[in-house]
Amino acid sequence: MTTFAVRPGSSRQLAGTGTLLRFALRRDRLMIPVWVGVNALMVLSMPNTLEGLYGTSAERADLIRQVATNSSLRAMTGPVFDDSIGALTAWRAGVYAGALAAAMSLLVVVRHTRDEEESGRQELVASGMVGRRASLTSALLAAAVANAVLALLVTAGLAGQGAGGALALGLGIAGAGMVFATMAAIVAQLTESARLARGLTAAVLGAAFVLRAAGDSAKDDGSSPLTWLSPLGWLENLRPYADARWWVLAPFAGAILLQGAVAYGLAGRRDIGMSFLPTRPGPATGRLGSAGALAWRLQRGGVLGWSIGFLLAGVVYGGMTEGVAGLVGDNAGARRIIERMGGQSGLTDAFLASMVGMLGLVAALYIVASVLRLHGEETSGRAEPVLANAVGRLRWAAGHLAIAFGGSALLMLLAGLGFAVGYGREIGPILGACLVQLPAIWVIGGLAVLLMGLLPRAAAAAWGVAGAVLLIGWVGPALDMPRVVLDLSPFGHLPKLPGGEMAWGPVLVLLGLAVVLVAAGLAGLRRRDMTT
Repeated sequence: MTTFAVRPGSSRQLAGTGTLLRFALRRDRLMIPVWVGVNALMVLSMPNTLEGLYGTSAERADLIRQVATNSSLRAMTGPVFDDSIGALTAWRAGVYAGALAAAMSLLVVVRHTRDEEESGRQELVASGMVGRRASLTSALLAAAVANAVLALLVTAGLAGQGAGGALALGLGIAGAGMVFATMAAIVAQLTESARLARGLTAAVLGAAFVLRAAGDSAKDDGSSPLTWLSPLGWLENLRPYADARWWVLAPFAGAILLQGAVAYGLAGRRDIGMSFLPTRPGPATGRLGSAGALAWRLQRGGVLGWSIGFLLAGVVYGGMTEGVAGLVGDNAGARRIIERMGGQSGLTDAFLASMVGMLGLVAALYIVASVLRLHGEETSGRAEPVLANAVGRLRWAAGHLAIAFGGSALLMLLAGLGFAVGYGREIGPILGACLVQLPAIWVIGGLAVLLMGLLPRAAAAAWGVAGAVLLIGWVGPALDMPRVVLDLSPFGHLPKLPGGEMAWGPVLVLLGLAVVLVAAGLAGLRRRDMTT
């Protein structure tokens, strides 16, 4: 293993940090702008939308009353602390913006720490004039740059609603991102696998969301101890635009400094490629005796986590359905947005269709992550030993793709079951509505296969496609985007179920397109050289 000829505490341990930071930002020149752009647009689109929905004081007062009495809605978005448009923007987008910033940050940090070690590139870099902690420092700085840009965009974009509130919201979102960046830095030292590091940190993020949701469902003022256990709960308790509690920034700063110090301490006590929790060697026979079994072993944790999340989301959204009519009330603007997302059927069916469509958009993120696991196996060098045996490239890829495409079907099926449990009726139509999302999800997966097969160095662009589709589906109906823009997403061509009429034509076209994309991607994979 590579060692370092530097003295503990010496500034030489940070040698090369600037160069590595520039390299990291260059490598992430697509991923970071997409994540930051989608997040910022989601937040900045809210004021105009909310002004159209709740333009009068009476409408905003009625919304606050509904949120205070609807525990399911509070579990989704948190409590409302003021009736200003700025406060409503923080309520509607703050928690989700913080979660997206956290996801972006953990991906950036793991990519430039444990991913680099796992691929062997870090050992090559460390052979030069590079300090022991330069890699970790550059990864954290890259995450800090991304979060700082996001905070600046949010602050500048919402300054018209009040500069103080905009600054508080921007700092809170960036603070949530950096808390999970430093947490990912710790996990990257503990684990030997980048996949496990991402999975564990994402699991903590999911737990933080669940804790905040449980606390907010119990209390309507954010005071629950469960809410305070979550960094996302800190973000809502910062209360932008509602007499902001600036002192809540102290827990963010304390967590960032403490976790950063732990990560730096761990980084100085191990060799490159090693970890404090070594991966247990697995069997070479039995359940792992085939490429498909190996693919399942590598991805089963992710499938399980996503499955639990979709089932619980279905239960929560289903439980909200009965109260949607009371929540919308006579608000014609809110009704129009729900109908644009879910069709022109009755309000309940339109709400169900819009929520099913949102879960379909999220499932597109799963399928991209699962497909790109192939690319990760290839670039890390782990695919070569498998392919050196009597395993062809198509057979190797088939195992991962079966999990990616089959797993997305499982997610939507579990979401449908969750809706049925939460709503308590219409099991068949709701299951059908969930499963009809699959052709659009598979088109996004097919694009990821195409990029991975034909343009492996641009495979990460699949995240940009998924992010753009998510943005169109999430923000498009609220902003009443032109039909030509909404049709850029494959989800825009699906029938609006339940409640609407089934249209087999678009569904079959999307299925055919997905097949063509996957076939083209596999053909490219079969003919090109393997990358490292």
